[in-house]
Amino acid sequence: MLKKELRVILISLLVSLLITGAKFAAYLMTHSVAILSDALESIINVVAGGFASYSIYLASQPKDENHPYGHGKVEFFSIGFEGAMIFIAGILILVKAIQYFIFPKELQKMESGLWVLGVTTLANLLLGLYLVRSGKKLSSLTITGNGQHIMTDVYSSLGLIIALTVIHFTGWNWLDPTVSLLMAGLILTNGYQLMRRSISGLMDETDMKTVDKVIEILSANRRENWIDIHNMRIQQYGNNYHIDCHITMPYYLELNDAHDEMKRVEELVNNGFKNSEVEFFIHMDPCIPSCCHYCLKSACPVRSHPFTGEITWARDNVLPNRKHG
Repeated sequence: MLKKELRVILISLLVSLLITGAKFAAYLMTHSVAILSDALESIINVVAGGFASYSIYLASQPKDENHPYGHGKVEFFSIGFEGAMIFIAGILILVKAIQYFIFPKELQKMESGLWVLGVTTLANLLLGLYLVRSGKKLSSLTITGNGQHIMTDVYSSLGLIIALTVIHFTGWNWLDPTVSLLMAGLILTNGYQLMRRSISGLMDETDMKTVDKVIEILSANRRENWIDIHNMRIQQYGNNYHIDCHITMPYYLELNDAHDEMKRVEELVNNGFKNSEVEFFIHMDPCIPSCCHYCLKSACPVRSHPFTGEITWARDNVLPNRKHG
């Protein structure tokens, strides 16, 4: 897994280096601040690719005494670093665009610059699609985040090509810094979103999509001894997960039987999370008489109240620290 992730990110790094060089060449030919903006953003791809290589290596290291949950959290730091670099690039582009409004420059060799930009945009599109697909396949936050950033670069480059084509045929040079301002806004937004995702991961903010996926897996394979599941908490470490939860079971179960039920929960969820490892800490609660009305155990020898209906598992009863009903 590590070799595959490193190979993907190294390909990204090499291609980004070539694209960045080509974009700066286009800027030197045309003196377009909008192309300079695009080139500055590409520098971030190179820096982020280098940092991502190290973060992927570190995230793959095994658990130790100082890091009992592993080193996967570094991936959140990686996308936060990338987001901060993108945000800084957005500010630099904003400043440069304002300077060009005050001190405009004559654009040159626009046709050659457009050809270079078109080729680099196509290369970026292929790279972005490759990274997003690889990131999902390998369950890598770093690779997926890198791919999403490059796809944003593609969209801004397409807009830039359209704007420069209009400038080339109309001579409206004022569009150049105007487009650069729009690109700065897009880049600043993208940087903020990556930093926001990084902070939420480092602060263990609940990912409701992951919660819903776990609930869906357990609901589809519900066993009659699983009377309810509550107080669920999910933490993500790179592409691995740690889940705490309470499961209410019949109080008279033998310890071995209860252990088998908990192992079944672990196996089901791990099978549902491909390319990820899910570690469970399960606290078993004994059932009480108030559980009887929704308990699915048909041959319960100690039922004190009649069954009235199954309670569907959802966020509102799985996340709180209380038995259902």
